[in-house]
Amino acid sequence: MTAKSPRTAPPAARAATAWRRGNVGRLLNNAVRRFESRVLELMVASGHPESRIAHVSLTRNLDIEGTRLTELARRASMSKQAMGELVDQCAELGLVTRAADPNDGRARLVRFTPAGLRWLQAFGDAVDVAEAEMRKELGKAAMDAIVDGLAAYGARFDTLGESI
Repeated sequence: MTAKSPRTAPPAARAATAWRRGNVGRLLNNAVRRFESRVLELMVASGHPESRIAHVSLTRNLDIEGTRLTELARRASMSKQAMGELVDQCAELGLVTRAADPNDGRARLVRFTPAGLRWLQAFGDAVDVAEAEMRKELGKAAMDAIVDGLAAYGARFDTLGESI
């Protein structure tokens, strides 16, 4: 017996799986993908073609004064190895560097380079533009409700106490 495609499946079967496309998690994921895609478009347009979606994990979690790799990985819910690869990639691009931790000579801090700080500012500007576009499309009341609701719902996962 062959599996039927969703288009040829009986209505009851389609209804039984409709939750997969219409649940709030899927809707949030689609919105995040659209938002982050727009941010990347704006980054390229502003002269930063090196920007990738993976860099979002770094921009959201790296403190200006520097952060240990293990802490970056924890904040981003990534393995140390995956975060290490991301940091290596960004170091090759000249965006970050690893330096000795002044509080612990055995540890190293990941820090933005001067070029990385300029890149971070451009990223923040791109986020502002994308958010303004979203606010214009959805309207002030809807956007305010979304921001307030998501902030309340996700508060226990906000590892920095701030967001971009």
